[in-house]
Amino acid sequence: MEIWVDADACPGVIREIIAKAAHKRAISATFVANHSFSLPKSPYVRLYQVPSGFDEADKEIERRVNEGDLVITADIPLASDVLERAAVVLTPRGERYTENNIKQRLQMRDFMETMRSSGEHTGGPSALSLTDRKNFSDQLDRLLTRTKRASK
Repeated sequence: MEIWVDADACPGVIREIIAKAAHKRAISATFVANHSFSLPKSPYVRLYQVPSGFDEADKEIERRVNEGDLVITADIPLASDVLERAAVVLTPRGERYTENNIKQRLQMRDFMETMRSSGEHTGGPSALSLTDRKNFSDQLDRLLTRTKRASK
């Protein structure tokens, strides 16, 4: 299992949680982004910088992800695409995207996009809360623990 992070919009505090977990469990974590940022030094953590452009990081993750990998993203179309490749998807708020809920998320995303294009002000997501951080950290820990047990 490898961890792939759609890092362009991933909050810094979540990137830190991922990097620490990857280092602690000796799991490769690749942060894919079109801009540079610092990450903790670890042989298991790396930044893969893609060219600037719409969805370049998403395309790179789609090219590289394998069955059983973990993808961390809030991007619903990317989540849908990697789920088709049998990857596990977790949002930076700790929500799991699955085959059972992704179609509903895509429909809601499309509906909100239609509302915005018609001039409706829908607002964005709320700021990342301490509860969101804890939910993410707990869910990540559960997924990595389950994966480690399954590989024994």
